[in-house]
Amino acid sequence: MIYSSLGYYSLFLGLITSVPIFFFSIKNFNNKAVLDYKIITFSFIQLFLVFISFLGLVFSFVYSDFSNETVFNNSHTTKPLFYKISGTWGNHEGSLLLWLMVLTLFIFLFLIKSKELLKKYRILTVLFQQIIIIGFFIFLLKSSNPFNYIFPAPSEGMGLNPILQDPALAIHPPILYLGYVGSSVIFSSVLAATTLNYISKIWAIHIKSWILISWIFLTLGILLGSIWAYYELGWGGFWFWDPVENVSLMPWLALTTLLHCILILEKRSLLGSWVIILSIATFTLSMCGTFLVRSGILNSVHTFANDPERGLYILTFLSILVFISLFIFFVFYKSDDQNPNSFFLFGKETSILINNWFMMYFLSVVLIGTVYPIFLEVISSQKISVGPPFYHKLIIPFLIPFLIFMAIGPQLKWIKAGLEKRFQLLILFIISMLISFLIVKNLEINFLVNTILIGSAFYLFLITIRDFFLKKFKNIQQNLAHFGFSILILSILFNNIFSRELITNLKVGESFKNDRFQIIFNDLKKSEEKNYISFRGNFTIRENGIEDELKPELRVYNQPNIITSEADIVTTLFTDKFITMNTVQNEEYFNIRYQLKPFMLWIWISVLLISIGGLISLFKKKGYDK
Repeated sequence: MIYSSLGYYSLFLGLITSVPIFFFSIKNFNNKAVLDYKIITFSFIQLFLVFISFLGLVFSFVYSDFSNETVFNNSHTTKPLFYKISGTWGNHEGSLLLWLMVLTLFIFLFLIKSKELLKKYRILTVLFQQIIIIGFFIFLLKSSNPFNYIFPAPSEGMGLNPILQDPALAIHPPILYLGYVGSSVIFSSVLAATTLNYISKIWAIHIKSWILISWIFLTLGILLGSIWAYYELGWGGFWFWDPVENVSLMPWLALTTLLHCILILEKRSLLGSWVIILSIATFTLSMCGTFLVRSGILNSVHTFANDPERGLYILTFLSILVFISLFIFFVFYKSDDQNPNSFFLFGKETSILINNWFMMYFLSVVLIGTVYPIFLEVISSQKISVGPPFYHKLIIPFLIPFLIFMAIGPQLKWIKAGLEKRFQLLILFIISMLISFLIVKNLEINFLVNTILIGSAFYLFLITIRDFFLKKFKNIQQNLAHFGFSILILSILFNNIFSRELITNLKVGESFKNDRFQIIFNDLKKSEEKNYISFRGNFTIRENGIEDELKPELRVYNQPNIITSEADIVTTLFTDKFITMNTVQNEEYFNIRYQLKPFMLWIWISVLLISIGGLISLFKKKGYDK
């Protein structure tokens, strides 16, 4: 109980700390001297108090303090220590406290890292960020208090959802939140810069680091979530267009577009309005994701709160922030863009702009597919689900020109119009289409679309490989990110084309055989773990003279009393063999699902390469692109 009390009062004092931050910021705003150190001091105190509050919740979980309502609802004495700690942010209240801690951390780091910039800009950024921070403080204390008290204290808790008891998901939310919350600093910064007419090359160089930090963490967070869903949920895939997957993808698309726009602003002082709108949109989409997940209106395995009142608060708060930001944009923004005629038809900035249009189209498709079912249900009470076919039909045709422009764009020059080594690019395009033609020719799939799509991905792949050597690893960060993206698209395409699946029912000792492979159900072993009973199947898979042993598992958790299915996966360089088992009600049979998933490893590797490209760019002093 002492940790909960410490956490609550620290949280309340953290809110009070916003008062002196506002006071000294306003007092110091027109002072020509350097930034008042008291602003930095109180920002640190606020961060420290929120950190203490978060530690109070962590220790409440570690010591199973069930007088704390959040601990009671999301923990149990038999839960392993690692999942007691990760359970701190595996719930609505704890995740928002983590969000608040990152908010305070980022604005403190911003003050430390922006000493050379305009003082008024720094102060205004702090003030805008404090508005967001105060909003989250009030939200936590009013409707999502992680330190609510239960009396008398129960002797046991309700436990954490078993599918959340996983190492990948334990680190997935903090990393994802670093990406989400990074967008708040970008948002506050762009509002401050717009108000002061400070949108410039100097500002672009500064904010680009924050964009990269947010983008890297968001990319890695989405990757971890995708890996978790692949092996934990038993879906056997990397992406299912689940609504909560989509709300993490949308800010990533906006942030990726923003990253490319900031390059043009840095090099040419162009697209300032794009940068402002995309900064606002990225933060808005991050907050919308928070609203949709916590309002209970999304039907998803990822949602863990069902309280419309909480969702209404976030939606109202977000609406106020959006109104303020749009007011500042229309009233204060004065375009310093150069003459639009300076955009050359075959210039690098033009290719970036065209691909930005494609990215905005992809974002619109995902947004409509996610939000439309919600509006339809509100208007007509009709429930529909928007699945992969919707996204595939609308995205794939436009992915082809997107990949081609992505390949050609880096070959163009800034300011000058012209295309380097045109003959080489043409030869590589022909080679890419020939490779694609040979792959698709003997497959029973749509010939024309897949040939062009695979060929476009190969074109990006070959050009980035060529650039690694011809340019002597110049712009390695850009090449690496584009190379990773080409591998991602190729891996997804081959995974979709060559995947195979078998679903059958088997008893222990039975086998199934077809013209491709044989599945033998050898035995089933029971064992008791700390907080669940395990039933582990032993299967032999024979295919093309190769024999593998796979051991999927059923777990019966004690608190809450839930049965989960744990996949077993044999991973090789080019193929995953994936198997799950489930009980068949009132039968001795088990439902067996066996899948061959080609190039799964390369999907994960490609996203890592993209992230590493961003990381190199972050630490490279000369910038992202020359």
